[in-house]
Amino acid sequence: MLWWNFRRWIVTAAALVVPAAVLHAALPAEPDISGRTSFAGQLLIASPWITDPFNHAVVLIAQHNRDGAIGIVINRPLDRRPIASLLKTIGGDARGITDSVRVFLGGPVSPGLAFVLHSADYHRPDTIDIDGNVALSDAADVLRDIGFGKGPSKSLVAFGYAGWAPSQLEDELAHGGWITAPENPELVFDDDRSQVWTDAVALHKIGR
Repeated sequence: MLWWNFRRWIVTAAALVVPAAVLHAALPAEPDISGRTSFAGQLLIASPWITDPFNHAVVLIAQHNRDGAIGIVINRPLDRRPIASLLKTIGGDARGITDSVRVFLGGPVSPGLAFVLHSADYHRPDTIDIDGNVALSDAADVLRDIGFGKGPSKSLVAFGYAGWAPSQLEDELAHGGWITAPENPELVFDDDRSQVWTDAVALHKIGR
């Protein structure tokens, strides 16, 4: 069951609690998983019997290799918050910023670490391209660009992430903890958040 490894998951990911500016240090470096299938770019849909912190969660896997996996939960909205206050929280430059954004809980690991999932029309030097449609960047610079109207066309601001130790994600999939579906930008950015899990399950069934 998914909660078997929750403590191990937290301990493993604790090594990745680093300043937000070093995004790549918090992500598996290379997509080499020794011949096994990488789930990067896939949606993980929690099975109905999974309890908190992943009850009806949908996670976009950002990277997955033999060292583990990292993803962002896309259906845990919190509230809208001023971009300036978010930038101050993560040590960014908040001068001249007056807009606000909706914030999501991206996962239980490192809730003080902020990321932005965004459309691939925006790219910075630290941006991780996930699948050609969706990318992941450190939040500070993206939030500032969003505040000045120069950010990506679509975005999801998340604090925290979901992380798996080596082989842990594969084990949880084998035991039925998750089902998978192709990444869908509408689910990631536009869908009613209360419907994301249901719509992701439907997408999984269509793709079978």
